[in-house]
Amino acid sequence: MGLLVSAFVLVVVIASPTMAQDKAKAAVPEKGKAVKGQPTIKMLLDNDKYRAFEGIYEPGDENKSVPKEGRVVRAMTSGTLMRIYPDGKTEKIEWKAGEVRFSPPAAGGEQYTTKNVGKSKLVLYVVVAK
Repeated sequence: MGLLVSAFVLVVVIASPTMAQDKAKAAVPEKGKAVKGQPTIKMLLDNDKYRAFEGIYEPGDENKSVPKEGRVVRAMTSGTLMRIYPDGKTEKIEWKAGEVRFSPPAAGGEQYTTKNVGKSKLVLYVVVAK
């Protein structure tokens, strides 16, 4: 019985990282599969506590699924995003390469979209606590 329990524990320990890697690979769009007009999201980590991903915005790309949770964001490149709120209000966000910011949860659940209004690609590294 002890051998059977040990074997089961070993299978779970080995399978868990493999399944997590498969999930992360599935979340990363294949090369050439990017959707025009939308940022490419490369999932780097997704577990029960955190989600970490890279958002790659080409000029003109618009993200309509910005996380509602608070998050830490690091700009890997410099660029300009425009936040567009449902009521039409806009807010220009300038990013400098290496800059780190905390974006609090959306006030009152207010959702917004983001659009790269700059002339260059913007890469953001994002960590969200679940």
